[in-house]
Parts: sequence; structure tokens; C-alpha cells
Amino acid sequence: MSASSNPFSCPHDHCFLSDSHRANERRTWAVIVLTAATMVVEILSGWLFGSMALLADGWHMASHASALGITALAYRLARKHRDNPRFTFGTGKFGDLAGYSSALLLALIAVLMAYESVQRLLYPVAIHYNEAIGVAVAGLAVNVASAVILKEHHEHDHDHEHHHRDHNLRAAYLHVLADALTSILAIVALVAGKFRGWDFMDPVMGIVGAVLITRWSLGLLRDSGRMLLDYNRNEELVREISRALQRDGSTTIDDLHVWRLGPGHFSAIVSLTACDGTDPREIKERLSHIRELSHLTVEVCKG
Repeated sequence: MSASSNPFSCPHDHCFLSDSHRANERRTWAVIVLTAATMVVEILSGWLFGSMALLADGWHMASHASALGITALAYRLARKHRDNPRFTFGTGKFGDLAGYSSALLLALIAVLMAYESVQRLLYPVAIHYNEAIGVAVAGLAVNVASAVILKEHHEHDHDHEHHHRDHNLRAAYLHVLADALTSILAIVALVAGKFRGWDFMDPVMGIVGAVLITRWSLGLLRDSGRMLLDYNRNEELVREISRALQRDGSTTIDDLHVWRLGPGHFSAIVSLTACDGTDPREIKERLSHIRELSHLTVEVCKG
């Protein structure tokens, strides 16, 4: 491999965005438009027909569109500042930061859902079942369509999927999935209330939904937080680097750090001892076949 084809040759850029960054950004905007259109229709219909159920769901869609706005903003900022040298290792972690922020918002929504559901259990209100079921079905259709647009498709194993995962897109997907779950639980509860007289099912399902959404948000907080703290879970990549560096038997690794820069992009710093006068350029050649390794710093000490 020539020096010009080596990804670690100088000069090199610090753009560590996902290959699907622009496509994911467009998908997010498509869902925002769909959500905003539904929001406007529901709010206008609620105002014209005097339906509090429609108004409430319309404003719920407004909060949903705002959460998706965090996702879209992160994509735009990451793309806009991709060549800004102030970001030491590029803007690949904008998505992880947005995912973490969205997870906090998702957790807050779950808490509010649980609070409102408990209030409804303690102080029941009259429910207009036909209208409420119609709103829930319409909301479910919109959220299913949004989830289909935002779902990531992976053709690799679980570890590959995890380390190429776009936490920003995942956050948006979980938001629409949470809304879809809320709509499904609402439909079940409303049908039970209308035909069985079980009015208590509506707030109970709200609590069930809040618990599930909390679980999703905690998972997203854990995964995106690990990326922000440079927590490395890609042990296979570490082993692959180690094998490539020590394959000649004359090189000893003294220190090795690997961390994620963005979806599908990793950086490594390695310090090693070589007995045969190996220089850093040769070390970089040994690792140039690893596609995930986008940035490499090498220190060689003579043994």
C-alpha cells in the first residue's frame, strides 16, 4: 500500500461522521414535517369541533416535533462544523450528545405521563370514547409511518451494529416508538372502557407506558453516555489492532487506548517497544486495513 492510500498519512481530515449522515438527516426532517402537519390538523380540528382530546394530542405532537428538532439540529451542526479545527476529533459526537439530551427529555415525558395517570386514577374524568379512539388510531398511523422512516437497518452482527449505531437517530426512533406504544395502550384501554366499562384501564395503561418508556430512555442514556465518556466496548477491535501490531514477534505493546469518534469511526493511541528499528510509518501501514480505525497516533520506543 502506498503512502498516499494510507488513511493515516498526513495531512488527513478529522471528519468522523457516519456514511449515512445526510440520509439520516433527511429522514429526520421528513418525520418532523409529517409530525408538524398532523399537529396542525389536530389542533385546528380540536378548536373547530370543540374537542379537548384532539387539542391535547395536537399539543403532544408539538412536544414530539420539538424533540425531533434536537435530532435535526445535531445533524446540521455536525455537518456545518465538520471542518472546524476547534473540535479536536471532529463533530462525530454531536449525535451522541443529542441522543443523551433526547433520552433525558424522554425520561421527563415518562415522569409526566406517570404523574398524569396517577391523577386520573385518583380523580377520574369523563372520556369521550369514540372521539378519543379516533385520535389514538390516527396518532398510531402517523407514528408507525415515522418509525418505518427512522428505523436503522443493519446487516452485521450485534457488536458491529452497536459500534456503528447512530445514537441521534436512535433517540428520534425511540421518541416515535414511545408515541406509538402510547397510542396502542390508549386504544386498548379506550376499547376496554367503552365496551366493558373499565374506565380505570386508561390511567393504568398510562403508567405501564411510562415504565416502558423509562426503560428505553435509561438504555439510551447508558449507551450515549458511554460514548461521551470514551468508554470502549469494542474489544474485538482492540484484539485486531493488537494482533496486527505484534504479528512479527518483535513488537511489544506498552499502552493502547481505543475510543469511538462517531458512528463507525474509532481512534487509537498506541505506545510500543520495537527491537528492529521499526518506525511509526510502518506501524501505521500494519493497521491501514482496519476500516473502522479512522485516526491513529503512534509512539515507538527502541527496545
